Formats: sequence, structure tokens, C-alpha cells
Amino acid sequence: MSTFHGLEMAKQALFTQQSALYTTGHNISNANTEGYTRQRVNFETTPAFPTGSRNRPQIPGQIGTGVQAGTVERIRDSFLDMQYRAENSKTGYWETMSESLYRMESLLNEPSESGLANTMDQFWQSLQDLSVDAQSESARSVVVQRGIAVADTFNYLSNNIESMQTDIRKQIDVTIDDANSILRQIDRINNQIKEIEPHGYLANDLYDERDRLIDKLSSIANIKVHRVESAESAQDIAAGLAKIELVDDSGKSFASGPVYLVDPTGEPTYQEFDLAEDAEVNEITFGGNTIDLSSGSLKSLVDAHGYPGSGDKVVSYENMKANLAKLAETFVSEFNSVHQEGYNYNGVQDTELKFFQIDENGNVTVSEEIQDDPALIAASSEEDASGNGENAGELAKVMDKLINGNPLGDGASIKGFYEGLIGRLGVAAQEANRMAQNTNILRSQVEEQRVSVSSVSLDEEMTNMLKFQHAYNAAARSMTATDEILDRIINNMGLVGR
Repeated sequence: MSTFHGLEMAKQALFTQQSALYTTGHNISNANTEGYTRQRVNFETTPAFPTGSRNRPQIPGQIGTGVQAGTVERIRDSFLDMQYRAENSKTGYWETMSESLYRMESLLNEPSESGLANTMDQFWQSLQDLSVDAQSESARSVVVQRGIAVADTFNYLSNNIESMQTDIRKQIDVTIDDANSILRQIDRINNQIKEIEPHGYLANDLYDERDRLIDKLSSIANIKVHRVESAESAQDIAAGLAKIELVDDSGKSFASGPVYLVDPTGEPTYQEFDLAEDAEVNEITFGGNTIDLSSGSLKSLVDAHGYPGSGDKVVSYENMKANLAKLAETFVSEFNSVHQEGYNYNGVQDTELKFFQIDENGNVTVSEEIQDDPALIAASSEEDASGNGENAGELAKVMDKLINGNPLGDGASIKGFYEGLIGRLGVAAQEANRMAQNTNILRSQVEEQRVSVSSVSLDEEMTNMLKFQHAYNAAARSMTATDEILDRIINNMGLVGR
């Protein structure tokens, strides 16, 4: 062993403790950085002296030669990452669904004084009043105004449902663009890591940025991450490249085969989601093939928007729009049918005059003839009996009348059908809210576990700083002691013979 070995060992200790101090400073600096994972320096003892060889010196045993910084490693649990991303996908689905159904509930606003149900009740009441006093001009005017209110409410709901559905379609496009942007960024980071790891380095900060993007992607779609070795020369603890697969609800590959969003092992390394402008929202393609999303905010937007084949009982904007249109058509048809059987104030029966009309755009209106002359309302059931309001009473019964062979379903009434729509919406919204809360709680629990492992604790880092600082000072003191020994040997020994 060299005479100056003590200096070399102390120098290595200084450098090693110094690297640990620098890493601690890096952790403290990024304590509030989103997605940052705390790092640590792995200390390794250097090979002992002497090594096993034929010409080794004969000493009682091996002597330690000091310490060195092996690697700078992230403290992260891949199992917790997998759990978090699975829960994040479910949370993304239910939070988005809850928000979509909340908007629908706010629009329909039932029960309330401004909802369709109350507007139709007021129309029903005005018809009841007319049946009692069919000769009253004011009662006829009220019926006309309440009829206009019903028509306007139908139109308002239909137009706004369609407008909200259009907004969701735009949101789907934006979400697809976000997902594609994330995929491009992950692929770029994969390429950067591929250039670093073969040289024996760990790209810790790039790993953090990639994991942050993967977490974000997991809220959009249900994914699974596979680690792929970047090179044979990479360290064993290197995170490698990320290969991202789209999976089903159970986290397994699709029956048709795995769908890789990012595959750094082949060409192209990544592909993009796409949805043609004139395509149905469930026809989202990836790599030219239509894919089945199982969870995530993108799947939730598709379900909330609605699409052919999703089922009439599924609560979506598409189904709500179609059901409101059926409700309006049935109501107008039945009301006009009863109205045409009656006689107006002048005792005339006009079988061609319709109280309500539906134009080519699906908007409901009260006919202009009746708006101009409320006396044309067929309130009487008998000819030349203007005081007879029996037909007005029959008109009032249209809302509760059980109608066979109509688009609403056999035996359904207009009022019952609408109440069924509101009931299903309420149940679906309640379920979405409950699932959003539950999945958010589960995600938060996993996130807390992940944070306890990976996040920066300032208290712990300050303790480490003191620990490494004292070790650095001790190594410096060891160097000073060795220097004094060498000074004594070189400068103060062998003076007797001079």
C-alpha cells in the first residue's frame, strides 16, 4: 500500500460526501417541483487491499481502501405507480362523467319552477280553467301564452342539449390532441434516455418528466407501462425505455392483441389517436384501426356524447336529445289529435287546424292562427256550444293519457315518460358522483403512499445535510491527520545522522 494512501482515501471520502451534499441540495431545490422524485447517492466501499493474487503481500488481513459514490438513484416504487395509474384512469372517467351529467341536470333543472314539468303543469292548469269557463277570452289567451311557454321550453332544451353535445365533441377532439402531444413527448424523452443510459448514467430527471407525462396520459386512457432495456451496457437499475400499452378494464391486453401507444423497440416508435370530422364519436382510431377504450376521460366523453348502438336506456346527450324529440312529437301529435275533434268559440270544427306545429328543424311552435285569434281554440265538444269546455278538459288529460302504439312505448304517458327520463338522469348522475368520490379516495390513498416513498421531505433532507456535512468534516480531519503523519516522517525523522 502506498505511503500516501491515507490522503487518497480521505480525498475519496471528501468527494463522496460532497456528491451526497450536492444531491441533497438538488432534492431541496426541487421540493415543490411537480413530478420530482427524491434522489440518493448509493455509497460503495472501494475494493479492499490487497486483492487476491499470487504476489500479494503477506499481511494479517485485507485493509479497507475507502468509499466511492456508486450511483445517484431515484427512490420510487413501480408497483405504486401501476396502482396509481389504474385508479387515475377510473377517476378520470367518473369525474368527467359526473361533470357532463351535472351540466345536463343543470339544463333540465328538475324539479323547479322553470323546468319543462312545471311549464306543462301550468299549461294543464290553464286548460282546466278554460274547461270551466270556455267563453272567457282571458282564459283562452292564457292557454295560448302557456302553450307558447311549453313550445319555447321544448325548443330551449333541445337546442341547448344539442349545443352541449357539440361542445363535448369539441372536447373529445381537444382530449385526443392532448393525448397525442403527450405521446410525442414521451417518445422524445425515450430517445434522449436511449442516448444517455448506454454510457452508464441514470437519466433521473428525464425519468421524472416521463413518469409525469405517463400519469397524465393515464387519466385519458387506461394504460399499462412496460420497461424495455435501452442497451446492454446500461446499468441494471436503469429505468430503461417506456413501452405503453392500451389495456382493458382488467388491465390485460385486448383479445385481438396488444395495442401499443408507444413502442420504442420498432418503427414507428409511437402512433396517434384520430377521429375523422364526420365519424361517430365511438370510431376513434389508432394506427388506422378502430379501438375500444375501456376507461379514462376520453372514454367518458364518448359515452356522455352518445353514439348509435349505445342503448336507449343509457343516459347520454344523444339519447336525451332523441327522447326529448320523441316526447315533443308525441305530445304535439296527441294534443293536435284531440284538439281537431273539438269545436271553437264559433261552434266550428276545423280538422285541419293544428294547435302546435313542428317545423323542419324540429322546433315546436303554436300556430299563428291561434296566436292571432284565441277563439279558434277548440274547447267545446259540441257544435254551436261555445260554453261547453269538455274538449278543453280532454286536452288537459293528454299529459296523463296512456298511449298505446306510440314512440314512447306501449302504455306510456307523456308525463310518465318525461318523469322516467328525469329519474334515469338523476340515478345516473348520483352514481357518477358516488363513483367519482370513491375512485378519487382510492387514488388519493395510493398517491399518499407514493408520496411517502418518493417525495422530498425537507426535515429528512436537513437531517441528511447535517449527516453528510459531519462526515465531510471528519474526512477532512482524517486528511489533516495523515498530512501530519507524513510531515513527521518526511521532515522530522533521520536528523541524528546529519
